[in-house]
Amino acid sequence: MNHLLQTLGITRPFIQGGMGNVSHVSLAVAVSKAGGLGTIGVGTMEIEKMEQMIKEMHEKTPHPFAVNVPINVRPDLEAVISLIKNLHVPVVSLSAGNPAPFIPFFKDAGTKVICVVANVKQALKAEQHGADVIVAEGFEAAGLNSSEELTTFTLIPQIAKAVTVPLIAAGGVGNGAGLLAALSLGAQGVQMGTRLIATKEAQVHDSYKQALKEASANDTIIVGRSYGHRRRLLNTPYAQELLALELKGMSREDYFKKTDETHHIKGAIEGKLSEGHINAGQITALIDDIPTVQELFDEMIREARAQQEKLATLL
Repeated sequence: MNHLLQTLGITRPFIQGGMGNVSHVSLAVAVSKAGGLGTIGVGTMEIEKMEQMIKEMHEKTPHPFAVNVPINVRPDLEAVISLIKNLHVPVVSLSAGNPAPFIPFFKDAGTKVICVVANVKQALKAEQHGADVIVAEGFEAAGLNSSEELTTFTLIPQIAKAVTVPLIAAGGVGNGAGLLAALSLGAQGVQMGTRLIATKEAQVHDSYKQALKEASANDTIIVGRSYGHRRRLLNTPYAQELLALELKGMSREDYFKKTDETHHIKGAIEGKLSEGHINAGQITALIDDIPTVQELFDEMIREARAQQEKLATLL
């Protein structure tokens, strides 16, 4: 029995990552309709826009969905919490900060709480404070990453052994074989970001999708190590510029200006790959098509089952 599906009220073990600026309603609705958990990534979005998106989700799908709240980048957490409670959001995903003080507010409202963690200590703390589900994210993942740089393959079995609540694997998963591997390591589902950007429903610029499709194994880079703010990006002209400036000693203030939301929108939404950055995980090397979300999930389930049968002949 898959307790993750029961806990979240979904029918397939797929969770959409909370990607700021690119987790639009169209993609989240498609994920939820296909049996997964669609997620709105609110990032630094204005509270009015957040309210509009949540209401739109309620209107467009009867299925469960989540709102991802990156704790350390929201100066208005009280307003965000009140909005999520008042609009009866089924699930909230907490990332980029300490979730412990906020979990009780959501639990009291009947909202399921997912906590994104990067090590065993964080996972145990999240569970102790009432998290319903834990996402363990490996260093293969796109966007902001942990300073510990632990890979998914090593991280998932450690946390699976330590906690009792359902566990989701994130980072480096985007096909059926990866899904099966994550389940084998102790997860009950997978969270995907980069792979869902390369779908028809994702409202990003076509140049972003094509760049993901054409990328090879070495086409993501890490910037921000010098500032304790690691971010995995697709290796574009703008990413190369960022890395070169970092090596030359760019100030911390300038680094954060050049990796702010404005520059992300320029790259991801406007397709200006020389003026803004686009996040990408290492799974890009395995992306070779741009299907609908439904087609992606169907194929991943089919491939996982076929791979499971094949593995039985090897043991």
